Amino acid sequence: MALLGLTPQLSFAGDYNSLILEEIKQMPQGGHYSVSRFAKICLQRSAHFESGKFFVLPPAGSPSFCSGATYLVFIKTIEALRARGELNLDSGTLEHLIIRDQRDGEGVWGRWNANGPGTARLFHELGLGHNFDSFDQAKPGDFMKIFWSRQVGKNEHGHSTIFLGRENRAGVEYVRFWSSNVPSGYGEKAVPRTKIAYALFSRLETPTNLARINGAPYTDTYLASLLRTPSSITEAGTKSGL
Repeated sequence: MALLGLTPQLSFAGDYNSLILEEIKQMPQGGHYSVSRFAKICLQRSAHFESGKFFVLPPAGSPSFCSGATYLVFIKTIEALRARGELNLDSGTLEHLIIRDQRDGEGVWGRWNANGPGTARLFHELGLGHNFDSFDQAKPGDFMKIFWSRQVGKNEHGHSTIFLGRENRAGVEYVRFWSSNVPSGYGEKAVPRTKIAYALFSRLETPTNLARINGAPYTDTYLASLLRTPSSITEAGTKSGL
């Protein structure tokens, strides 16, 4: 869905889930989970942008956090498509992808890192792919925001992940995902599905629409408000195009 005032672009949906899974394999294992200032500095250094190219090289053993981990995989996927000649983005668009000190809701990283439906809101706003909340539709490689409770915004407990699948363990359904997880950092994890109050999936389909960020407002006011204001599952879904 295009934003008002943005120039329409012809774009075609693709299936990039397998590439996302390949990029996960190139990420380090372990380290430790942290949301400290040092972890944020490590994240910035891990996505180094030079001479028009991202070099995503998170050092083994470094601290990390969930939204940073999934964003690095997103950037790696974009860079892999560019290297293959399957995606062309201008320098202005690439500059928007750089991790700086954006606050929640600001730019691409600030949207991705925000409380609530950060990634899903970004996908809906720019038309990067469709969002949904059904596990039956989910495929390995979908980005998945887990809500551990029905709280959204100020009091939420959430987790930015990449969906890997579901499995049955002694009659209990588990959900598998990759992220930076408490306490061990980068890696896979599985939890009983009953532990998840709600999940919002985002499937990358039209990465060329990242160029639309050049005409989008710098700040998404809804996402920016979620540090101090409660929202709801219903509102989060509406803001994500559900």
